[in-house]
Amino acid sequence: MVKIRLKRFGTKKRPDYRIVIQDARKPRDGETVEEIGQYHPIAEESKQIIMDTERAKYWLSVGAQPTDIVRRLLNKSGLTVKGEAISK
Repeated sequence: MVKIRLKRFGTKKRPDYRIVIQDARKPRDGETVEEIGQYHPIAEESKQIIMDTERAKYWLSVGAQPTDIVRRLLNKSGLTVKGEAISK
């Protein structure tokens, strides 16, 4: 199964994440299929999420499952994900 999840970068106490498409069986920081965005939790609110919403829509349409946190980030960036329905 393919998941949309976060891959951690940054240093201790200064997290920086990339939003990636990855096989669910791979480790968190392992090999990815594609990177579709970035999440900077320490930055100001307007600069926290950078995402390619077209690629996110594509991956959701072919069956990729977002994790709970990524689902919230998708909702914040304007891409509503409820069960199987995807809208903008």
